Formats: sequence, structure tokens, C-alpha cells
Amino acid sequence: MNALIRNMVISATILGLFAVLGTGMVSYTYQMTKPQIKENERQAILKNLHAIISPKEHNNPIEQDTIEVIDPLLGSNKPIKIYRARMDKLPVAAIINSIAPDGYGGNIYLLVAIRYNGTLAGVRVVSHHETPGLGDGIEAERSNWVFAFKGRSLSNPTDRGWGVKKDGGEFDQFTGATITPRVVVKAIYKTLKYYSQHRDAIFAHTEKHASKIEVETNHE
Repeated sequence: MNALIRNMVISATILGLFAVLGTGMVSYTYQMTKPQIKENERQAILKNLHAIISPKEHNNPIEQDTIEVIDPLLGSNKPIKIYRARMDKLPVAAIINSIAPDGYGGNIYLLVAIRYNGTLAGVRVVSHHETPGLGDGIEAERSNWVFAFKGRSLSNPTDRGWGVKKDGGEFDQFTGATITPRVVVKAIYKTLKYYSQHRDAIFAHTEKHASKIEVETNHE
């Protein structure tokens, strides 16, 4: 019996040592790769941002110059991140992570880049769950549809034109999938409205004042 207990203790001790060693190796590996992981994430963000705002158009660290705001116009009651592009500290554009919350397959996450003068620099769909082969035409990699927004603004077209052609607007819908382009157009229009109402606040506030912007925009 004593030998059995001794063997059990030895086995438990060995397993414990392996657990400690394994945990230590995982922790060490994480610490060693953490800087590279962060850099990869930064590069992924920059790739998306620079797809709609050229790196030649700004000289600030655009991925760091951010604020978070809360406003129903942006499709969520949770904080939405805004990236700010500047050239020699002067505002160039705001890139807003807005959401179309009523897509056929759920939320459609967008990057909407708006130049300081209120015109669209570009739009990209970051992620969605729309039907493959139908609703996924909103992706820049699959069609040119999303490029039609470049240069548009609240006055180009007028309010009536901010819809799909089936609803009397100016933008194309997809065969067999009207809901997806309809809600994306609506989300972009609302994002432009938000920007027109809060442009000065977006560029005036620093990160530490983000909570102030959330309060202001949430009550307008």
C-alpha cells in the first residue's frame, strides 16, 4: 500500500511539473511573440485604412489617432471607433467604423472614409454574414459596387437619391438580393449625417476626451 501511495505521489508530482513547465513555455512564447502579434494587427488595420485613404494623404499615425463615440446614426449603442487622418496636424479625413445593423444575415461592418469637406473618400465592408453569391457583392474583392460611393456626399445625391434604384434612389441593387445593398446605402447615408453634425468635435477632441464626445453625440 505504501508503495502504491508513493507511486501515486511521484506520478502526481511529475504531472504537476509538466503542467508548470508547459504553462511557463506558453507564457514565454506569448511574451516573445506579443510584439509581432501587435505589429501584425497594426499592419492589418493600416491595410484597411489605406485602401480608402492613401498614406500620401496623411502624415500622422492614423491607427493611433482615434476616438470612440456613441450615436444611433452609426448603427450601434456601443462605442464606435473613428480614425482621424491629418496632414501636418490639419484634418484630412475621418474613417468611421459604422454598422448596418439590419442586414439580411445580421450586422454589416463598414469603414466609411469621409474627407474634411464632407465627401466620401471611400467605403469598404470589413465583415458580414450575407448570403454567398448574392449579398456578398458588397465586397470590394467581388464587385465594383462599393466604389460607386467615392466622391458622393449628402448633397450628391440629394436625400431622395440615397437609396437603391428599386426604391427610387441612385444606387444599384443586386439581382435576388435587394436588402443587402439597401441597408448598406442607408448606413453610409446615416454616417455622412453623423459626420456633418459632429465634424468639428471629431477633430477637436483628443483620445482622453472621448467620453465627452459620447455624451454629446448621444443626446443629439
